[in-house]
Amino acid sequence: MEKLKVAILGTGNIGSDLLIKARKSELLECTLFAGRNADSKGIARAKELGVKTSTDSINAILSDPGCCDVVFDATNAETHNANAAALSKLGKFVVDLTPSKAGFTCIPVLNLAEGLSHMDINLVSCGGQSAIPIAYAIMKAQPDTQYIEIASTISSKSAGPGTRINLDEYVQNTKVALEKFTGIRKSKVILSLNPAEPPINMHNTIYALTDGEPDIVKIKASVADMVSRMRQFTPGVRIREGPVYENERLTVISEVIGAGDFLPQYAGNLDVITCASIAVAEGYARKKFGKK
Repeated sequence: MEKLKVAILGTGNIGSDLLIKARKSELLECTLFAGRNADSKGIARAKELGVKTSTDSINAILSDPGCCDVVFDATNAETHNANAAALSKLGKFVVDLTPSKAGFTCIPVLNLAEGLSHMDINLVSCGGQSAIPIAYAIMKAQPDTQYIEIASTISSKSAGPGTRINLDEYVQNTKVALEKFTGIRKSKVILSLNPAEPPINMHNTIYALTDGEPDIVKIKASVADMVSRMRQFTPGVRIREGPVYENERLTVISEVIGAGDFLPQYAGNLDVITCASIAVAEGYARKKFGKK
């Protein structure tokens, strides 16, 4: 079966999980795993798997443009902004896993088809991928929603250096995307790192304020349908509580459990973004190969 050649920039936990997922794909083949750290455990692991590696990061692609069709950028927001310009000149399809706000904002369950007409795809954030679709479902069922808030809690062990460097970008990019997809102009995004042992799974609490008492039955059906669609991309998403309405506030709590491909299952926050990345790249492959 014909496969699309993909390169991964960033050899940490996210890049390593992407590598395992790409190797399991029937449409993708990882032809380059590149970073900057010669002592990276990710580099060593990729070598053991027989994958071509480099410590020259994006320069490995610039010096050999034919090595890949798609680039997964799992570095950080600042680095991606520099990478994007160089990769654009090469005509590469780029899937950006950083909260850079560069490129086209894509949440596969909501706008994958539209996203595939662009060459630089930004995946917002883990909170964006796992909670914005639920917020969207609430808004569709209850159009008079006046305010929406996403409060995400993740294990501190699942927050690597890239996540910690980009906390401000995470919050801002997620808020912008939340308003874009829901059309609601009053919103808030919160991210908490929980040091509990054993590590907790990712949880998202979505709050909404409506103009009067909401239609819980209609919202429940809308949210259930959305979660069913989300599970096609990220099987570990589920509703833990709600929708419930009390104290004039609507609340839905979701949980994300990782697939355990490379990352531990509690790192669902990372798994949701790598799952979204694979979905986008496979969608691009199907489009390129003329497959449904």
